[in-house]
Amino acid sequence: MAAKTTKTSAKDVKKNLEKALGVTLIPRVTEKTYAEQAKRTYAFFVPLDASKQAVKKLVEEQFSVSVTDVRVLTRKGKATRYSKGKHAYPGTTYRRDHKLAYVTLKDGDKIKVFEEEEVKETDKKADKKAEKEAKVSAKAAKKAEKKGNDK
Repeated sequence: MAAKTTKTSAKDVKKNLEKALGVTLIPRVTEKTYAEQAKRTYAFFVPLDASKQAVKKLVEEQFSVSVTDVRVLTRKGKATRYSKGKHAYPGTTYRRDHKLAYVTLKDGDKIKVFEEEEVKETDKKADKKAEKEAKVSAKAAKKAEKKGNDK
C-alpha cells in the first residue's frame, strides 16, 4: 500500500509552533497602560515574529474577549558599549529588540489581569487577639485532656 502524503500549509506549521512553544502574552504594566484601560486598550509584550492576526487570536483565546483593533510596534535594542579590559579595544553591542502590541477590546469586555483588586484591610489588633484566644483555648483543651488521661 502506498504511503499517504499530506501537504502542510504555513498556517498549520505556525499553529503547531504556537501550541508547542506555549506562547503566552506578557502584559505590560506601566502608568500609561493603566491610563489606556479607560479606552479599553491593553498593552502586551509579544514574540518578534508574531503578526497582528496571531496576536488577536492569542488574546481572544487566552482571555475570552473580543478584539476590535491591534496595533503593533517593534522597539530596536539600544546600543551598549563594552570593554574587555584596560588595553583592549572597546566595542558596541546591542540589547534585544522588543515587540509591543496594543490591543483594543469590544465595549464591555475587560481583561482581569489589569484590574486592581481591592485589598481588605482588617484590624490587626483584633486578628492578634483572636489568635491569642485560639492558642489559649487549645492549651486549655490539652491540659484537660492530659488530666483525663492521668486519672
